[in-house]
Amino acid sequence: MEPSTIARLRATCPDKPGIVAAITNFLYSHNANITALDQHSTDAFGGTLYLRLEFQTPHLDIARPALENAFASVIAERFDMEFQLTYAADVKQVAIFVSGSDHCLLELLWRWARGELPCRVAMVVSNHPDHRENVERFGIPYHYLPVDAADKAGREARILELMDGVDLAVLARYMQILPPEFVGRMENRIINIHHSFLPAFVGADPYRQAWERGVKIIGATAHYVTAELDAGPIIEQDVLRVSHRHLVPELARAGRDLERQVLARAVAWHLEDRVIVNGNKTIVF
Repeated sequence: MEPSTIARLRATCPDKPGIVAAITNFLYSHNANITALDQHSTDAFGGTLYLRLEFQTPHLDIARPALENAFASVIAERFDMEFQLTYAADVKQVAIFVSGSDHCLLELLWRWARGELPCRVAMVVSNHPDHRENVERFGIPYHYLPVDAADKAGREARILELMDGVDLAVLARYMQILPPEFVGRMENRIINIHHSFLPAFVGADPYRQAWERGVKIIGATAHYVTAELDAGPIIEQDVLRVSHRHLVPELARAGRDLERQVLARAVAWHLEDRVIVNGNKTIVF
């Protein structure tokens, strides 16, 4: 299949019989060919339905805006449905934020260069100058914004300016607090990697916290950013078994591998419109 011809529908509504049939019949009536369909209901009777569907667009008999308007009036109103229609041809613009550690940044850039992340990496923003050479090798603009307590407002204004037109911000081990206005504007469009298995060991130096606690597993968590630190909806997590033989540097080294993989999966799923946010939880198809 040609990726640029894929459209995606994500929908949430009270569950009852006939919803899937109505959606598929609607798309069939407009010459759309459905190529993937996933759904989840929270209860067999009276629950909430979450649905993600992919369909092919080359033979549609209707333009995009008209299709969306028709779906809203014919399907969404009937089933009290919230929905989003997106198109793979509309390539998402991504900004990556990074501080001193570059392992998550380089993993994302490597996957992007191989065509594994369907997006355009518009820029990398950092409070360190160290990564410029590696980033610019990929042909990506690098913006060094040093932390300056005397000009906090100016730095925040610059971040807001740079983010104009950005669809997704990825915090690839970015250790600074983002402007509240930016977080509010980008709801469910900022992904952070936390080097711990949330909700355990929040805050600074989680591997030392884990070592001091004598844990037998360590983990990493990718989540959406909210105003509350490390409390946003979780997209993906993974764990690794460890033992009393692992010291803090060994835990951190093993954790970096988890962080790279977990963040890359979460970013890919977001770019492919696989995530539906439900309060402080996610449904990932």
